[in-house]
Amino acid sequence: MTKDTTPEGQQRLDRLSQVAGEEFGYLTTFGRKTGTPHEIEIWFATAGGKVYILSGGRDASDWVKNIMANPEVSMRIGDQTFAGMARIVTSATEEEDQTRRLLAGKYEQWEPGKPLSDWARTSLPVAIDLTP
Repeated sequence: MTKDTTPEGQQRLDRLSQVAGEEFGYLTTFGRKTGTPHEIEIWFATAGGKVYILSGGRDASDWVKNIMANPEVSMRIGDQTFAGMARIVTSATEEEDQTRRLLAGKYEQWEPGKPLSDWARTSLPVAIDLTP
């Protein structure tokens, strides 16, 4: 995915950076059977204009099943709401490592050189690519 250098893309990055320190985000997915919106409270981290989350229940979580059926999501953080397309982060990639480190650093005070917790190491990483 190419970097969005439009004024709207910069505005989205600015809005995201304003709320990146919030403790929780609110992810809305759409039911895979009903299509109705479902919102959950979830830990998150941001980097490079993307939102990253981890599923401790891996692909057994309902919200992950919903994403696999329909990747269109919204993420409300603080007073900002972002539309996006969610995707499972491929294992054994730099993005997977980054996702785990970002969330462990934000919520577990993880630092480089220390081992990741079981949660950070085994949860399913998900990225949300924000859309205009």
